[in-house]
Amino acid sequence: MTTRQPASPVVAFLVATAGIALFSAMDAVLKGLSLAIGVYVALLWRNAAGILFSGALWLRRGPRWPGRTALRLHLLRGIVSTVMAVLFFWGLARVPMGQAIALTHIAPLLALFLAALLLKERIGRRTVFASLVALAGVATILYGQTQSQLGDAALLGALAVMASAVCYSYNIILMRQQAQVAGPLEIAFFQSAIVTLLLALAAPWLGSVPALVHWPAILFAAALATASLLLLGWAYARADASYLAPTEYTAFLWASLLGYLVFGEVVSFWTVVGAVLIVGGCIWAARTPRIAPATVETSL
Repeated sequence: MTTRQPASPVVAFLVATAGIALFSAMDAVLKGLSLAIGVYVALLWRNAAGILFSGALWLRRGPRWPGRTALRLHLLRGIVSTVMAVLFFWGLARVPMGQAIALTHIAPLLALFLAALLLKERIGRRTVFASLVALAGVATILYGQTQSQLGDAALLGALAVMASAVCYSYNIILMRQQAQVAGPLEIAFFQSAIVTLLLALAAPWLGSVPALVHWPAILFAAALATASLLLLGWAYARADASYLAPTEYTAFLWASLLGYLVFGEVVSFWTVVGAVLIVGGCIWAARTPRIAPATVETSL
């Protein structure tokens, strides 16, 4: 194990932003797959394919079996990620991408509170007021949904996405904790492996093998997810979770663009206003960056 040089917080921020961009592209691919073959089957085989990509890279580095702390974090994040993914993609199949991603932007703000609770990172009074602004944004989006008359399925989808965002706020904290005890390749491999194993428990009842025509999209989604996990793992090893959390906001722009180009979805006025309130509240609560301590080697 060698010591890595600390990276600039700006570099870590840009790398995390790139990771979010790739995840947004994966969301678009998986939404198409979910509509074509179902949420469960799409998630199961995307994660299974992710084992091949991340496993090949991890084994190439001559890995050591992770210690007890790392294994516990891998398992915990795998469980949280499984619940989060099922809720999110079930909801995403029922609401426009831009709206879904806008609702998930409450996660970084929730992560600030969790960072204070779990990581002992300081949190200011402005975070409390910022949370009220963000909640007003959520209410605005939901109000706009009722005005658009998208139906009960869309409302249930929006609620599922918000529940997923709660899980993701904890996921942000787990990313930070994982990055202190494991490298990006290890994190990406165990993430795919554990989620696949958990999803496979329902395979006897819900599983099926997708038609050949769907496999290019499945493999592409797996490659995007693996690359995103590597970038985020690298970034979260080098800067505070509360500093990197705002990179999540860029997903709204990517989701809106991809939703329009791929699915013909038009972002409503209420969604834009709500997203501005949520993002504005989260940025208001953002903290001054600090360099993370150099504890392990996590270079790609």
